[in-house]
Amino acid sequence: MSFFPNSTVNRRTRYQPNLVSLMTLCANNYFLLLKVQADQTALNQQRHFFINEHLTYVVTVNEVTRYTSLITFEQKMFTQTANKSKTYTQSLQPRMSIRLYHDARMAEVISNQDVFQVQPRYDYPNKDMHQQDEKQQINQFLNEWLHLCLEHGQVHLALKTNG
Repeated sequence: MSFFPNSTVNRRTRYQPNLVSLMTLCANNYFLLLKVQADQTALNQQRHFFINEHLTYVVTVNEVTRYTSLITFEQKMFTQTANKSKTYTQSLQPRMSIRLYHDARMAEVISNQDVFQVQPRYDYPNKDMHQQDEKQQINQFLNEWLHLCLEHGQVHLALKTNG
């Protein structure tokens, strides 16, 4: 320990994002999102994953181009009223917008809870109180949502009959 205020021992090193980890996570999320989507080219197509009677995840295809797609992934919670009808809880509805890059086979969260253009690194502390590795954490959160939907979600599909 040094008693000199400008000593190099007391300096904090600046956070550096781990690009290999982030790119691996984005590639993993891309392949998981391909499993979650029913039809990757159908605009405004939705798929609902029912986790339990109160919790549903909804994946919506918002935009499809040759090399990219834009999807929205949101969590919806139901509450039961006195007359036993279900309504959406407005207070807790986490939502992410995700850009899929088909040529690079990667998926990146581009907005989360209406925070657009998430930076790979933030100085800490900052006025919005983002974590230093906010981009990594948001993409990890998407990964956990995808695993939850694939492992525990039930999808109601309309079956077509021949005849």
